[in-house]
Amino acid sequence: MSEAAHPGARPGHESRRILIVSASMGAGHDTVALELARRARDRGHEAHIVDVLGLLPHGLGTGLRRGYRSSVRHFPWAYAALHRVLLRRGTGRRPSGVPLARLAGDRLAELAARTGADVVVPVFHLGAQLTGHLRSLGRLRMPSVVFLIDFAVHRQWLHPGNDRYLCLTDEAAAEVRQDITTPAEVTGPVVAPEFLAPGPTAALWARQFDRLAPGLPPVLLSAGAWGTGTRLPATARLLAGHGYLPVVLCGRNERLQGSLTAVPGALALGWVADMAGLMHAAGALVDNAAGQTAVQALAAGLPVVGYRPLPGHGAEGVRRMAALGIADLAADETDLLASLDRLTTVGPDRRCRVAHGRSLFKGDVLTRLEELLDVTVG
Repeated sequence: MSEAAHPGARPGHESRRILIVSASMGAGHDTVALELARRARDRGHEAHIVDVLGLLPHGLGTGLRRGYRSSVRHFPWAYAALHRVLLRRGTGRRPSGVPLARLAGDRLAELAARTGADVVVPVFHLGAQLTGHLRSLGRLRMPSVVFLIDFAVHRQWLHPGNDRYLCLTDEAAAEVRQDITTPAEVTGPVVAPEFLAPGPTAALWARQFDRLAPGLPPVLLSAGAWGTGTRLPATARLLAGHGYLPVVLCGRNERLQGSLTAVPGALALGWVADMAGLMHAAGALVDNAAGQTAVQALAAGLPVVGYRPLPGHGAEGVRRMAALGIADLAADETDLLASLDRLTTVGPDRRCRVAHGRSLFKGDVLTRLEELLDVTVG
């Protein structure tokens, strides 16, 4: 039986307990998990977040995180090969993520029971493998609804034991339905509300940019939470030499930030808490991963140009965004400059791109979860 409605619950929906399975791989998955939890609590639900890497025994999760970060930073060819073997969609027998995921099975099942979860929501592919495995064995009594936060679907997201998939785009939902029998639908991405409308801090960023480079369009260069990218100083020098203010987002990579401070005309930033204000003051985003930074840019009306993407899922995601018409994909320096010249200029190209990007935000994941739970739990 479902519990009584919480005084803060959304009219027509009872209070629920939601367990979100994230992963501390960079910051993107946790960013989504935190926003989902915030929305749930604002509507009177109870929300818990767990790091699936922390559920793995014997320090395996820490090892996975360090190995992934090291390979992307220092051995991108190795990660590209791993992606081809483990992640890329396609026919033929390939290794499964279930053997690794099931090592966390006892801990997740115990946590779900202890919190009294009405639904488990993975926002990371290893979590989706884990919940699908447990559901197929009957060890999770509550439904598992996967929020697939990538533009390009890879096979480790997919397990037929899950009850439903919520996806960013029609194309992603179609690929899920093509590969497994689990229902899949489109809700669009999740971002914090401050990305959807400019706040007062945007003007503060704009004044800072104007003091540094009067009249030059500021262009953000994203390197993710780990500060990972290919030839970022060279890209910053290119933009500074062609009439832009390159603002490099170095994440928590202090070494990268130090190297960028030597680039004349560039601004190197460490970890930025006010990404919404920063984006509303910028002219474009040069992106290499098609992750949450790119999603936030779309919400903020900031045109995105993919350039020198990270191997594997980064490259596939950047290509998919370009195929959807919500980003450019620059093959070389000439392409990059041409895209920025077009998209940082106020006019029909920029307006069309901004509108197309914002059109992705067509629904609300939490609202759909409430509707599904009304049917399956209520």
